[in-house]
Order: sequence, then C-alpha cells, then structure tokens
Amino acid sequence: MATTSLSISIPILAIWAIWILLCRKCLDNALQQLVVAASGSSHALQLKQAKALQETGWWPSTTHAQASSNYSSACHWDGITCNAGGSITTIDRFDQGLRGQLIKLKFSFFPNLVSLDLRWNSLTGCIPLEIGILKNLVYLRLSFNMLVGPIPSTLGHLTNLNTLGLSRNKINGFIPPGIGMLKNLTFLYLFSNMLVGPIPSTLGHLINLEYLDLHQNKINGFIPPEIGMLKNLTSLNLSLKMLVGPIPSTLGHLTNLEYLDLHQNKINGSIPPKIGMLKNLISLYLSSNMLVGPIPSTLGHLTNLNTLGLSRNKINGSIPPVIWMLKDLSYLNLSHNFISGKILIALWMIAPLLTLDLSYNNLTGNIPSSLTSIDRLDLSHNSLEGQIPNGYDLYHTSHTLKGKKSIITEIKTFVPISIFLGFLFGGCIFLSRCVFKKNQIESKGSKNGNIFSIWNYDGHIAYEDIIEATEDFDIRYCIGTGGYGSVYRAELPSGNVVALKKLHQREAENLGFYKSFINEVRVLTEIRHRNIVKLHGFCVHKGCKFLIYEYMERGSLFCVLRNVDEAMELDWSKRVNIIKGTAHALSYMHHECIPTIVHRDISSNNILLNSDFQALISDFGTAKLLDPNSSNQTLVAGTYGYIAPEFAYTMTVTEKCDVYSFGVVALEVLMGRHPGELLSSLSSSSQNMMLNEILDQRLPPPNRLIGQEILLVATIAFACLHTQPKSRPLMKCVSQEFLSPRKPNVIPLTRISLLQLRKQASYVAGSGFAYC
Repeated sequence: MATTSLSISIPILAIWAIWILLCRKCLDNALQQLVVAASGSSHALQLKQAKALQETGWWPSTTHAQASSNYSSACHWDGITCNAGGSITTIDRFDQGLRGQLIKLKFSFFPNLVSLDLRWNSLTGCIPLEIGILKNLVYLRLSFNMLVGPIPSTLGHLTNLNTLGLSRNKINGFIPPGIGMLKNLTFLYLFSNMLVGPIPSTLGHLINLEYLDLHQNKINGFIPPEIGMLKNLTSLNLSLKMLVGPIPSTLGHLTNLEYLDLHQNKINGSIPPKIGMLKNLISLYLSSNMLVGPIPSTLGHLTNLNTLGLSRNKINGSIPPVIWMLKDLSYLNLSHNFISGKILIALWMIAPLLTLDLSYNNLTGNIPSSLTSIDRLDLSHNSLEGQIPNGYDLYHTSHTLKGKKSIITEIKTFVPISIFLGFLFGGCIFLSRCVFKKNQIESKGSKNGNIFSIWNYDGHIAYEDIIEATEDFDIRYCIGTGGYGSVYRAELPSGNVVALKKLHQREAENLGFYKSFINEVRVLTEIRHRNIVKLHGFCVHKGCKFLIYEYMERGSLFCVLRNVDEAMELDWSKRVNIIKGTAHALSYMHHECIPTIVHRDISSNNILLNSDFQALISDFGTAKLLDPNSSNQTLVAGTYGYIAPEFAYTMTVTEKCDVYSFGVVALEVLMGRHPGELLSSLSSSSQNMMLNEILDQRLPPPNRLIGQEILLVATIAFACLHTQPKSRPLMKCVSQEFLSPRKPNVIPLTRISLLQLRKQASYVAGSGFAYC
C-alpha cells in the first residue's frame, strides 16, 4: 500500500515542477515585456518633453540641432535636470532674456516637474489654467516678467507647493481663496502687481507660511484676524496704501515674526500692546497711516528691534523711556505726529542709533547731550531748547529748532573749518614751535582745552616735547612708513598719545613732496568727520616737517586682515561697519565738501582702525580738490590693485575713481584678502561660485541677519567695480543705502552665485538705488 502511494506521488511532483518552470518562464517574459513597454513609454515621454522645450524657443538653436537625433539629450540642456528615469524635474531659465507666453510650455508633458524658475525674463500673456496639473510641483517662480491676467484658481491644486513667486508682473484680479489649500506653502510673493479686492481669510490656513509679501498692489479692506494663525511667519509686508481698520491684536500671536511692514495704508485705531509680544521682531514699519493714541510701552519688550518707523500718524503722548533702552535699535522715526513732553534719555540708556527723526512734533525741554553719537538727526519743528552739542564727528543737514522765546535758531551740526594757511608760506615758516589752529567754534567748558578737544588748543606745543617723546624720531617709535614719510607714536607730557607723520629728510627738501605735505594740511584742516582721521596740528621747523594726528590703536585695515588672530577678532558685524564707515566718509568728501574732495588712494593701507574697530580714512597727500571749471587732469596716483581702470586711457580725476577703489576695499574686507584674483577671473568659471565660498573662511558663517548685510555690501561692491565710471553709483547713494531700513532677504548666501550677484549689481547700477 505504501509502495503504491509513493509511485503515484512521484509523477504528480514531476508534473508540478514542470508547471512551475513553465509559469516562471511566462512570468519572466511578462516582466520583460513590461520593462520594454516602460522603456518605450519613458523614451516617448523624453521625446515629447524635448520637443516641447524646443518649441518654446527658450533654448539656443545649437541645442535644438544636437537634440534633433536624440531628444533624450534634453536632460543635458542648460537649466534642465532629470530624474533617474530621464523625466524632467527642473526647468531653470532664470534671467535668460526669454520672450513669448507661458502657454507655449505644454505642462501636460511634464508630470514629474518639481521646480519651474522663469524669473527675470520678458514673458507675457496669462498664467494658463493647465499649470494646475503639475501635481509634483514644489517651486514655482515667475517673478519679474510682464505676465497679465488673474491668478488661476487651479494653483490651489498644487498641494506640494513650497514657494510661489509671482511678484513684479502686471497680474490683476483677486487673490483666489484656493491659495489657502496649499498647506505646504512656505514663501508667497505677490508684491508689485495690480491685484484688487480683500486679503482672503483663507490665507490663515497656510500654517507653514514663513514669508508673505503683498505690497504695492491695489488690495483693500481689513487685515483679516486669521493672519494671526500663521505661527511660523517671519516676514509680513502689507504696505498696500488701501487697507483700513485697526491692526488686529491677533498679530501678537506671530511670535516668530522678524519683519512687519504695514506702512502707507489707512489703518486707524491704536497700536495694539500685544505687538510687544513679538520678541523676535527686527523691523517694524507702521508709518503713514492714521494711528492714534500713545506709543505702547510694551514695545520696550522688543529686544531685537533694529528699525522702528511710526512717522506720519496721529500718535500722541510722550516717548516711552524704554524705547531708548533697546540695545539693537539703529533707526527710529517718530516724525510728523503729535508727540509731546521731554526727550527723557540718559547717557546710559542711549540705543546705538544711526538715524533719529523726531521732527514735526510737540516736544519740549532741552536737547540731551547724549545725542551726539547719532549719524542722522532731525529735531526740527519742535519746541526744544538749546543746541545740538558740538559733536565734531557729526555731519547732519541743517535743522531749525523753536525755543521757548519763539526764536528760530538755525543749527548746522557740521560747520566747515576754514584755516588760513598763508603763514605757512610766508615769514611764519621760520617758527621754531608747532602751531595749532584754534577752533572757530566756541565750546563750553573748554577753557583749558588741548589738542584733543576739537582744535580748541589755545597755545603751542614745544618742538622739544615732540623730540623728547620720540627720542629725536628714533626708529623704536616708528609704527609705519608711507609714500613720503614715516609715522611715529608719541606720548606727550600730558599723557595723550598722538601719531606723527614726518617727511623723510630728502622728501622734506623736495618741492613735490612738500606740496603733498601742504596739500594734506590744507585738506584735513577743512574737513571734520567721524570716519576721517583728525589732524591735530602740523609743524615746520628747521627743515623738519611733520603732521600730528590722533593715534589709531589698531593700525591699518591691511595689517589687521593679514594677522590671523586680529582678523578673527574682526567679526562680520565689525567688518560691515568698517565698510559702512568708509562709505559715509567718502560720501561726505564727495557731496558735502565744497569743493569736492577726491582721495585718489583709497586702499586697506589707508584705512585705519581705532580701539573700537571704527574705520577712519587717512593719508590725504594725494587728495585733489575738484575744480568744476577745469578738466581736473592729473598724473596717476594711488595704490596698484585699487586704481580705477579708466586711468589706462585718461588722466581725468572724478569721484568715480574713489568709488572703484571703495568696491575693491569692500570685497577685500569680506574676503579677508585682496580680491585681485577674483576680479581677474570673473568672466570665467568663478561666476558659478556661491557668495559664501568667497567669504573669509577664518570666520564662522554669518547668521541670517548679518548675512543680509553682507549680501548688500557684496552687491554694492560689484556695482562700484563697473568698468564704466558713469555706471558706478554715487557714494551718497551708497551711504544712504547703508543707512536706510531694508526688507529681509530669505535666500541664504549658499544659494546666491557670483553671476547672480553681478547681474543684480548691474541692475542696481542701471536703475539707481532705492534710497537715492
């Protein structure tokens, strides 16, 4: 029985094995057919995609020719990226001069498209409804074109969208409520269009939104309270001119907000105290509205605030003292309101303000002496008493103040000092003592003034004191050598330390160098600026000629950048401030001095740093006072590597020579070394480098806030380095750009190439700065 059973089961097993083998072969054939079919389908899709791209006309004809025999080569076209299967995932034609309409791009052929970037072109027409079929789209960037028509409602179908950029077009109609369905949206840029209607409350559903910019549209109505639900929002710009109603208190829930701009609307009511809950806020703009009531003291909780603009409202009450205690506040504008009371500020309370505008209010009392450190100050049209203290480093415009006796007093916070130098050329050249010019401005409490009290010195310093302090100019006291002399450190009997720039004996007897010496005296005695080295006096004695300057503890910028330890101490914030200070000084020389002063030798060697790392321009031996009635032709002067390229074919001196040199210095400060190699290779592969790659690698990467400043500096630097002098910006524009509040940049430095930077610099140079 067992034998019979076994004999039956053997054939069954054999049949079963044969059947399995046959099925496996069938399965293999089926799979192979599926692979072939898929391959054919993939190839067909690649063919369709390449042909669709070709028909747009957005790629060069040479690319078309290469693709005619093998359309799969579209994956290798400029700006195209494909996945492993050969399907296009990225189309990037940023700033390629494209024309035509978006409808030319057949969206149905790109089911796997993740990123579409067509910014900075000349595209026209509407955004097609078909764009809504791109279900995998994450980045849609169409800004800076000439697109018209409404925002298609089908954009609400793109639920994977992270970035939507449609700004700087001519798009009209309403913001579709369906935008609120884009739950993954992080960046929404719709500014500078012709959009109308209210802000849809559905935007409050965008829980991942970090950046919302709707400014420069025709949007009206109220600010929806639902905006307060955007807990991840870091930047909100609704400066639209037509918004009404109060500021919703729900904005106080946006605890991650860094930038809030509601200026130029018709917003009324008071400033909600809950705004003080925005602990991360850096910039707050509420100017040009119809706000009433006092400034809430809760604004004193905004410890990161850098910019506060409340001008042109109907705000009343006094200025809360806590405002002056904001440690990062650099810009404060409360002008054109009904603010009253005194400016209650103590020296220890003063914020690091660069700009303070309290004009056109009802302020009374004395002007605090602690205001001397502010670069841009306007107290006009109030009922204040007294004068702005004699701050020799101030360079503000003129203002008028109304005193209690209704006397209008014009205060010029910078008074040019004119010094008659005839005695230097006449009989007084035989003086055996160093003569110091008395200041023409009276200063209280300076009866026993000395050379450090802004030219209030009321006597002479004995030549013997100088000789004794330097041991007859012993080399041990020499701290540097310039173009026509050496610089010595001298501690005077009073304990004050000065720097002495002494002409070498041979140069002292040379008429040409003597003229440079006289030129430096002439220039420096007629200017006074916080970022220009101060000349305390000069000496002509028995063939010995020297200038007496304030002493700069840290020496030249050149030396600091080349010393590893000192360069690391020179962090990003200090570096940006050095560049800004240099720009302010050049702006003053070019645009506030009469006649215009051109330095002609701006370099890192001629920028000195004091103990606080403040930059001061020095060495005016080659400076030239421009005569508007002459050609201003001269011999080439300056330092190799900083001289403007036009000197290769012209001898004419203009302010633009200094502008070019400033651009070189600005890049040198960012890079930590002279940018010569970079400048000579910008036409090659270095253009593909990212901005962060050229920064001084000895320092840690900058944070987001200082990164924004670095981007501005780099953009301005490249604009200043334009080969055509007329295309370079004016230094007053550069200075104002540095002083003016800015909108935050959300693009990290790691994603900004030098090519993009240069294009932006060309755009800036061609269109002018926003604040000039």
